[in-house]
Amino acid sequence: MIINLRRLFYHRNIFYSIVGLFAISAMYVQISGLISGGPIAIAGTRTDQKVVALTFDHSWGNKFTPSILDTLQKNDVKSTFFIMGPWAKKYPEVAQRMVKDGHEIASHGYRHENYGDMTPEWVKEDITKAHEQIKEVTGVEPRLLRPPNGHYSQKSLQVTDELGYRTIIWNVDSLDWKNPGRDVIVERVVKRLKPGAIILMHASDTPVQTADALPILIDKIKAEGYKFVTVGELLENYSEKGIQRH
Repeated sequence: MIINLRRLFYHRNIFYSIVGLFAISAMYVQISGLISGGPIAIAGTRTDQKVVALTFDHSWGNKFTPSILDTLQKNDVKSTFFIMGPWAKKYPEVAQRMVKDGHEIASHGYRHENYGDMTPEWVKEDITKAHEQIKEVTGVEPRLLRPPNGHYSQKSLQVTDELGYRTIIWNVDSLDWKNPGRDVIVERVVKRLKPGAIILMHASDTPVQTADALPILIDKIKAEGYKFVTVGELLENYSEKGIQRH
């Protein structure tokens, strides 16, 4: 189709509208390129092998943690604990037991605030403070981070990446923090199992049914033929078909 530029010039509104659309399209392509080529939030891995990563967020309290650790130890399951810096300082012996038992230590930040709502400077300070506290208590320098509430932005992802961390979310949510019932927690997770899944649970005091659900859940996951690995192992050894972004 040949465009008559003279006529188009006289219809300035149409002309400027077309120019505007081209500008918006170009901007969209640029932004999409930046996002797709930048750091991502990881939800799981793509693999044919029947492996899953069991993860626990921990921000406060210690009422159920010993029982959860006992269950994991009894069943020879290694998991990834995303712990907050202040929690580690308050319960150093528990954080140290996690390391001793062979679990992977990761960061859940310093303050339980949504990273996606904060400035890059705020996010950097939060991650750095938590990193220092976790390292001081456990001797471990975490390299995986789960932002509080799973909330993030492209800017917070960039900061996290610059600090040497990878942002880990999940693709199987137990919703244990809602306390829907022990059997509901178990059923919800089992129904959503898939190779390369990252399962979200909590070890804080608010979810009061997690500790009771855990031994049943572990038995059922094993009965389905799955092996438990840490998130680090999942990313390193079981991502032959790629990473699932959140």
